[in-house]
Formats: sequence, structure tokens, C-alpha cells
Amino acid sequence: MQVISAKYVISSATFEQCPKPDRPEYAFIGRSNVGKSSLINMLTKQRNLAKTSATPGKTQLLNHFEIESSSKEKGPKQKWFLVDLPGYGYAKRSQTDRNRWEQMIEGYLRKRENLINVFVLIDARHSPQKNDLEFVNRLDKWQVPFALVFTKADKEKPAVVERNTKAFLDKLKETWQFLPQSFVSSALKNTGRDEILNFIEEHNKV
Repeated sequence: MQVISAKYVISSATFEQCPKPDRPEYAFIGRSNVGKSSLINMLTKQRNLAKTSATPGKTQLLNHFEIESSSKEKGPKQKWFLVDLPGYGYAKRSQTDRNRWEQMIEGYLRKRENLINVFVLIDARHSPQKNDLEFVNRLDKWQVPFALVFTKADKEKPAVVERNTKAFLDKLKETWQFLPQSFVSSALKNTGRDEILNFIEEHNKV
């Protein structure tokens, strides 16, 4: 897949305010400071499309971006939405804020009819984290399709990244019959870019 253009559309406080669901949609979510904005910018090859910040918890709304892409085989152009969702698991906000975010995210994930897949970002530098495992189990319970993206692979030795990704998947195997699709990425080195975009392209064709 070749990304032709990517542009910001709207930020919404509820799923009802989101754009008309007239094209495939892919959402990105993860714990705060997992590298979500960097990954989105890497996928679209636009340095400042999603705002990166040193302050966790900066994304507070459902942020829609319109993507136009084409197949490497020069096929017809595809238009789809990429959605940057607020992070979860960040404690330095009021309980009221966290409750509001959780309700907003749950409403979007369970009711957005054109949502094809949620990419759940996991920091590859760490062993399995409780809030990541809880979130993916919640998606499974809600029957929301998702894939895992293990981020920041360049910031640890390959053996550590491999050990941590295997540990996370092994944890899921304890209660899951089938594992979700997973990718390893580095925004700095463009690792995983082609694989994630090919995944999106294949689902756009369905």
C-alpha cells in the first residue's frame, strides 16, 4: 500500500459526533506514552500529523484522519479513516476525567459500525502489563476485532523485544484458543510499516 495523502478531519467527544461511517476505519490505542503518535506519523509518512508530546495523556478526544491510499499494483485508490484514540492507564488525571474517557472509548469501540480493526499498541520494552492484558481481554469480550503492535522495538536489544512479545502472547494463550495478529514496530526505523499497511489494505478489499 502507498499512502497518497493524510489529513486531519475532526476531533469528537462522543462516537455520535464522529464523521459519517461511509468508509473503512482503523483505530489506534494504547497506554499513554506508548508511541502512538509516532507510529501514526510513521505509517502516513507525515512528521506532524498526530501530535507527539512528552506529556502522557495529551490525546483526550476521538481524532479522525482521512487517508487516501493506492495499491502497489496501481489499483484503484482507497479512502479510509485512521482514528487516534486517547490512551488508557494514565493515573495523573482526575477520576472524573478517566471515567469520561473510558465511557467515550467504550461507546466508540462498541458502537462505531464501520470500525474494521483496533490496533492495540504494547511497549515492547516491558514484560506483560496488567492494564494492557485487561484491555485486550475487554476487546475480546466485546467482540471487537483487534491486532497487537509491539512498539519501540529499536529502544531495546532484539532478544529483549522477542522475549517480551512472546511473554505477552504466552499470557494470552493461558485463556485464549486463538491469538490475534501481531506486529513489531519501530517508528524510528520504519519497522513494521509495510506489514501494518498491507494488513489494512487487505481488510479494505473485503
